[in-house]
Amino acid sequence: MAADTTTGRPAAAPPGPAAVRSADGAGNGTEYEAELTVARRETAAEEVAVLTLRHPAGAALPPWEPGAHIDLDLGGGRVRQYSLCGDPADPSRWRIAVLREPAGRGGSAHVHDRLTEGSTVRVRGPRNHFPFAPVPGDRCLFVAGGIGITPLLPMAAAADAAGADWRLLYGGRGRASMAFLDELARYGDRVSVRPQDEYGLLDLDAWLAEPREGTLVYACGPEPLLAAVEERCAASWPAGALRTERFHPREQGEPARAGAFEVELARSGKTVTVPPDRSVLQAVEEAGVTVLSSCQEGTCGTCETDVLEGEPDHRDSLLTEDERAAGETMMICVSRSRGPRLVLDL
Repeated sequence: MAADTTTGRPAAAPPGPAAVRSADGAGNGTEYEAELTVARRETAAEEVAVLTLRHPAGAALPPWEPGAHIDLDLGGGRVRQYSLCGDPADPSRWRIAVLREPAGRGGSAHVHDRLTEGSTVRVRGPRNHFPFAPVPGDRCLFVAGGIGITPLLPMAAAADAAGADWRLLYGGRGRASMAFLDELARYGDRVSVRPQDEYGLLDLDAWLAEPREGTLVYACGPEPLLAAVEERCAASWPAGALRTERFHPREQGEPARAGAFEVELARSGKTVTVPPDRSVLQAVEEAGVTVLSSCQEGTCGTCETDVLEGEPDHRDSLLTEDERAAGETMMICVSRSRGPRLVLDL
């Protein structure tokens, strides 16, 4: 999942007892990777499967915080990202919820049709580009659409535990399609459940009508919902008040530079040419430099790489406007160069 946030990236989780992928000085980091077992499978709503994952030897899993996601390697080159929606204080298990998407690329169908209790699946992560760290007295507004409830569920629990002043607006096609309603019921009127077949579209004008000092807005859901939230927040809320996570990449215009450009890999001592029809990631890998990557569409953040010189043409759906302006990192699976040359820390 992709996120637009105003906070920095948290440190990578420490390696656990299982296999770990490492760039060994030639790539962009080290990350936990292991075969986990589906210890439990439940149905949370229509076409929503909830999987509880455990290490087969009972080993503790790396720590995570609300907003984090993991990769599921489903084989055949299919890697999908799913938000963790369980309890961050429980290192014995990870929980994810997966919506079957008939028009998808086959990842959700694989999860629904092939991953049963006792199955194993290769997992990478966790990563967090949608972090949440409330302190007592903070005010939070959460807006969830459909399966977008998953990263917000542990956020609501954390906000409640921290004594924050928070509210959640949750929309979906109908109650039967909306996951975790039973878990949310314990929060009473802090949660407003608004299925479309009963209430129509979410009343964002009322929900976001007046900016509130010290209030952050966290939103996750389908693109039309996020675009509507962004439009309202841009009109009157302070810069940085809104943090969003996307399921799919934003629409991008034409690249700033039509032709090829050079990329110097500072640590590897190599220089590669990136033609118009290849990504920086592809060119780097073809030069024999290993880089951790996953989504290939600028939404997961796995390939985020430090920029030492040059001006990136950011084409991801993840970095904030401030981070784009700083130009200190880029997602090399989709982003390019505005000038003839970039120097990357690879």
